[in-house]
Amino acid sequence: MIELGRSESLKLLAGVPFGRVGFTRQALPVIRPVNHLVDGDAIVIRTHPGSALARNTSVDEVAVYEADDLDPRTRTGWSVMVTGRASLVTAPWEAARYRALLVPWTERGVDEIVRIRADLVTGYRLTR
Repeated sequence: MIELGRSESLKLLAGVPFGRVGFTRQALPVIRPVNHLVDGDAIVIRTHPGSALARNTSVDEVAVYEADDLDPRTRTGWSVMVTGRASLVTAPWEAARYRALLVPWTERGVDEIVRIRADLVTGYRLTR
């Protein structure tokens, strides 16, 4: 297992379409699969209004985002985790920009935009 630097980790994360967001709901951990966008030092995801994620990020909740690309046959690949404060994007122009760039995988009304600041980025490459 080889530790990756911040920039390589974010570049790998930007190269895959989905991952998992982890946050706290009623003092318990919750993990949800979502698609994402890497924008500089932030991970951007969409969620539906009233979701647990949208409610919890209204107060700068600490969240984690993880994505990977693993090959079970060769036992190689990589995994990246970003930890930071998550907040709702409320500026109309900024939210509209993200809605245009990040197409949701579901047909549900996922109009809320959540941005996770990449305060801590860890990445590992699995090699033979």
